[in-house]
Amino acid sequence: MREEFQSDLNEISRLLVTMAEAVRAAMRKATSALLHADLKAAESVIERDVEVDKIYSQVEAKVADTIARQAPVAGDLRMVITALHISADLERMGDLAEHVAKTAQRRHPSPAVPAELRPVFQGMAAVADRMAEQIASLLATPDAGKASKLEHTDDEMDNLERKLFAVMLDDDWPYGAETAIDGALLGRFYERYADHAVNVGEHLIYLITGEQTDGLS
Repeated sequence: MREEFQSDLNEISRLLVTMAEAVRAAMRKATSALLHADLKAAESVIERDVEVDKIYSQVEAKVADTIARQAPVAGDLRMVITALHISADLERMGDLAEHVAKTAQRRHPSPAVPAELRPVFQGMAAVADRMAEQIASLLATPDAGKASKLEHTDDEMDNLERKLFAVMLDDDWPYGAETAIDGALLGRFYERYADHAVNVGEHLIYLITGEQTDGLS
Protein backbone atom coordinates (compact mmCIF):
# COMPACT_ATOMS: atom_id res chain seq x y z
CA MET A 1 0.00 0.00 0.00
CA ARG A 2 2.83 2.39 0.88
CA GLU A 3 4.55 1.76 -2.46
CA GLU A 4 1.31 2.47 -4.27
CA PHE A 5 0.88 5.72 -2.35
CA GLN A 6 4.43 6.78 -3.18
CA SER A 7 3.73 6.03 -6.83
CA ASP A 8 0.69 8.31 -6.64
CA LEU A 9 2.78 11.08 -5.10
CA ASN A 10 5.43 10.70 -7.78
CA GLU A 11 2.80 11.06 -10.48
CA ILE A 12 1.34 14.16 -8.84
CA SER A 13 4.83 15.65 -8.54
CA ARG A 14 5.53 14.93 -12.20
CA LEU A 15 2.32 16.67 -13.22
CA LEU A 16 3.16 19.73 -11.11
CA VAL A 17 6.65 20.03 -12.63
CA THR A 18 5.17 19.73 -16.12
CA MET A 19 2.63 22.39 -15.24
CA ALA A 20 5.30 24.74 -13.85
CA GLU A 21 7.40 24.36 -16.99
CA ALA A 22 4.32 25.04 -19.14
CA VAL A 23 3.39 28.29 -17.37
CA ARG A 24 6.99 29.44 -17.56
CA ALA A 25 7.06 28.84 -21.31
CA ALA A 26 3.68 30.55 -21.67
CA MET A 27 4.82 33.78 -20.01
CA ARG A 28 8.07 33.82 -21.98
CA LYS A 29 6.16 33.51 -25.24
CA ALA A 30 3.51 36.02 -24.13
CA THR A 31 6.25 38.54 -23.36
CA SER A 32 7.75 38.03 -26.79
CA ALA A 33 4.33 38.63 -28.31
CA LEU A 34 3.92 41.76 -26.21
CA LEU A 35 7.29 43.34 -26.95
CA HIS A 36 7.53 42.37 -30.62
CA ALA A 37 3.87 42.57 -31.72
CA ASP A 38 4.10 38.87 -32.59
CA LEU A 39 0.55 37.77 -33.36
CA LYS A 40 1.43 34.10 -33.89
CA ALA A 41 3.16 33.92 -30.52
CA ALA A 42 0.15 35.52 -28.83
CA GLU A 43 -2.27 33.12 -30.49
CA SER A 44 -0.08 30.16 -29.52
CA VAL A 45 -0.18 31.13 -25.84
CA ILE A 46 -3.95 31.56 -25.93
CA GLU A 47 -4.51 28.25 -27.71
CA ARG A 48 -2.18 26.29 -25.43
CA ASP A 49 -3.64 27.57 -22.17
CA VAL A 50 -6.10 24.69 -22.44
CA GLU A 51 -3.14 22.33 -21.94
CA VAL A 52 -2.37 23.91 -18.56
CA ASP A 53 -6.04 23.64 -17.61
CA LYS A 54 -5.98 19.98 -18.62
CA ILE A 55 -3.00 19.24 -16.37
CA TYR A 56 -4.76 21.07 -13.54
CA SER A 57 -7.76 18.78 -13.99
CA GLN A 58 -5.45 15.76 -13.99
CA VAL A 59 -3.91 16.85 -10.68
CA GLU A 60 -7.37 17.36 -9.16
CA ALA A 61 -8.49 13.93 -10.34
CA LYS A 62 -5.31 12.22 -9.13
CA VAL A 63 -5.53 13.87 -5.70
CA ALA A 64 -9.18 12.88 -5.33
CA ASP A 65 -8.42 9.32 -6.41
CA THR A 66 -5.45 9.07 -4.05
CA ILE A 67 -7.47 10.30 -1.08
CA ALA A 68 -10.29 7.87 -1.90
CA ARG A 69 -8.02 4.86 -2.30
CA GLN A 70 -5.32 5.55 0.29
CA ALA A 71 -7.23 7.52 2.97
CA PRO A 72 -4.04 9.42 3.92
CA VAL A 73 -3.76 11.13 7.31
CA ALA A 74 -1.41 13.63 8.96
CA GLY A 75 1.70 14.33 6.86
CA ASP A 76 0.54 12.17 3.97
CA LEU A 77 -2.73 14.08 3.72
CA ARG A 78 -0.79 17.35 3.86
CA MET A 79 1.20 16.25 0.81
CA VAL A 80 -1.79 15.66 -1.43
CA ILE A 81 -3.75 18.72 -0.26
CA THR A 82 -0.71 20.94 -0.74
CA ALA A 83 -0.36 19.63 -4.28
CA LEU A 84 -3.92 20.74 -4.94
CA HIS A 85 -3.18 24.28 -3.71
CA ILE A 86 0.02 24.46 -5.77
CA SER A 87 -1.76 23.36 -8.94
CA ALA A 88 -4.36 26.10 -8.43
CA ASP A 89 -1.64 28.76 -8.23
CA LEU A 90 0.09 27.36 -11.31
CA GLU A 91 -3.21 27.36 -13.23
CA ARG A 92 -3.67 31.02 -12.36
CA MET A 93 -0.13 31.80 -13.54
CA GLY A 94 -1.06 30.26 -16.88
CA ASP A 95 -4.17 32.45 -17.04
CA LEU A 96 -2.07 35.56 -16.38
CA ALA A 97 0.29 34.66 -19.23
CA GLU A 98 -2.79 34.29 -21.41
CA HIS A 99 -3.97 37.78 -20.36
CA VAL A 100 -0.62 39.23 -21.49
CA ALA A 101 -0.94 37.41 -24.82
CA LYS A 102 -4.50 38.65 -25.31
CA THR A 103 -3.35 42.23 -24.80
CA ALA A 104 -0.71 41.75 -27.48
CA GLN A 105 -3.32 40.18 -29.76
CA ARG A 106 -5.80 43.01 -29.22
CA ARG A 107 -3.29 45.75 -29.96
CA HIS A 108 -1.76 44.02 -33.02
CA PRO A 109 -0.34 45.20 -35.42
CA SER A 110 0.64 48.06 -33.12
CA PRO A 111 2.99 47.28 -30.22
CA ALA A 112 1.09 47.10 -26.94
CA VAL A 113 4.06 48.59 -25.09
CA PRO A 114 5.61 51.95 -26.07
CA ALA A 115 9.36 52.40 -26.10
CA GLU A 116 9.39 54.18 -22.74
CA LEU A 117 7.94 51.12 -21.01
CA ARG A 118 9.88 48.38 -22.76
CA PRO A 119 12.83 48.31 -20.30
CA VAL A 120 10.45 47.99 -17.34
CA PHE A 121 8.51 45.13 -18.92
CA GLN A 122 11.71 43.42 -19.96
CA GLY A 123 12.76 43.58 -16.31
CA MET A 124 9.40 42.29 -15.08
CA ALA A 125 9.51 39.45 -17.57
CA ALA A 126 13.03 38.50 -16.44
CA VAL A 127 11.94 38.38 -12.80
CA ALA A 128 8.84 36.34 -13.67
CA ASP A 129 10.90 33.89 -15.68
CA ARG A 130 13.44 33.48 -12.90
CA MET A 131 10.71 32.79 -10.36
CA ALA A 132 8.98 30.27 -12.62
CA GLU A 133 12.30 28.50 -13.18
CA GLN A 134 12.88 28.35 -9.42
CA ILE A 135 9.42 26.88 -8.88
CA ALA A 136 9.96 24.09 -11.40
CA SER A 137 13.26 23.27 -9.71
CA LEU A 138 11.74 23.34 -6.21
CA LEU A 139 8.86 21.10 -7.22
CA ALA A 140 11.37 18.55 -8.45
CA THR A 141 13.63 18.96 -5.41
CA PRO A 142 11.84 20.69 -2.49
CA ASP A 143 13.99 22.97 -0.35
CA ALA A 144 12.43 25.24 2.30
CA GLY A 145 15.39 27.63 2.36
CA LYS A 146 15.32 28.21 -1.37
CA ALA A 147 11.53 28.45 -1.38
CA SER A 148 11.67 31.25 1.20
CA LYS A 149 13.85 33.33 -1.13
CA LEU A 150 11.03 33.66 -3.66
CA GLU A 151 9.50 36.39 -1.52
CA HIS A 152 12.67 38.46 -1.82
CA THR A 153 12.62 38.03 -5.60
CA ASP A 154 9.00 39.21 -5.55
CA ASP A 155 10.23 42.47 -4.02
CA GLU A 156 12.07 43.11 -7.29
CA MET A 157 8.78 42.75 -9.17
CA ASP A 158 7.06 45.18 -6.81
CA ASN A 159 9.83 47.73 -7.33
CA LEU A 160 9.49 47.40 -11.09
CA GLU A 161 5.73 47.92 -10.87
CA ARG A 162 6.30 51.13 -8.92
CA LYS A 163 8.77 52.25 -11.57
CA LEU A 164 6.17 51.48 -14.24
CA PHE A 165 3.61 53.72 -12.61
CA ALA A 166 6.18 56.48 -12.12
CA VAL A 167 6.77 56.57 -15.88
CA MET A 168 3.07 56.51 -16.78
CA LEU A 169 2.10 59.16 -14.21
CA ASP A 170 4.82 61.55 -15.26
CA ASP A 171 3.55 64.88 -16.60
CA ASP A 172 5.41 64.24 -19.87
CA TRP A 173 3.59 60.94 -20.59
CA PRO A 174 2.65 61.33 -24.28
CA TYR A 175 0.49 58.29 -25.04
CA GLY A 176 -2.87 59.00 -23.47
CA ALA A 177 -5.20 57.08 -21.18
CA GLU A 178 -5.69 53.89 -23.24
CA THR A 179 -2.00 53.03 -23.36
CA ALA A 180 -1.63 53.91 -19.68
CA ILE A 181 -4.53 51.60 -18.77
CA ASP A 182 -3.01 48.78 -20.82
CA GLY A 183 0.33 49.40 -19.11
CA ALA A 184 -1.23 49.32 -15.65
CA LEU A 185 -3.11 46.09 -16.39
CA LEU A 186 -0.03 44.44 -17.87
CA GLY A 187 2.01 45.44 -14.85
CA ARG A 188 -0.67 43.89 -12.66
CA PHE A 189 -0.54 40.64 -14.66
CA TYR A 190 3.20 40.27 -14.10
CA GLU A 191 2.92 41.30 -10.46
CA ARG A 192 0.19 38.74 -9.78
CA TYR A 193 2.16 36.06 -11.64
CA ALA A 194 5.00 36.67 -9.18
CA ASP A 195 2.59 36.63 -6.23
CA HIS A 196 1.31 33.20 -7.22
CA ALA A 197 4.91 32.01 -7.51
CA VAL A 198 5.45 33.16 -3.92
CA ASN A 199 2.32 31.25 -2.92
CA VAL A 200 3.79 28.08 -4.40
CA GLY A 201 6.94 28.66 -2.37
CA GLU A 202 4.90 29.12 0.80
CA HIS A 203 2.96 25.92 0.13
CA LEU A 204 6.24 24.07 -0.30
CA ILE A 205 7.56 25.45 2.98
CA TYR A 206 4.40 24.23 4.69
CA LEU A 207 4.78 20.84 3.04
CA ILE A 208 8.39 20.47 4.21
CA THR A 209 8.14 21.99 7.70
CA GLY A 210 4.48 21.63 8.60
CA GLU A 211 4.49 25.31 9.59
CA GLN A 212 2.42 27.95 7.85
CA THR A 213 4.05 31.18 6.72
CA ASP A 214 2.34 34.54 7.22
CA GLY A 215 1.03 34.40 3.65
CA LEU A 216 -0.81 31.12 4.25
CA SER A 217 -2.15 31.78 7.71
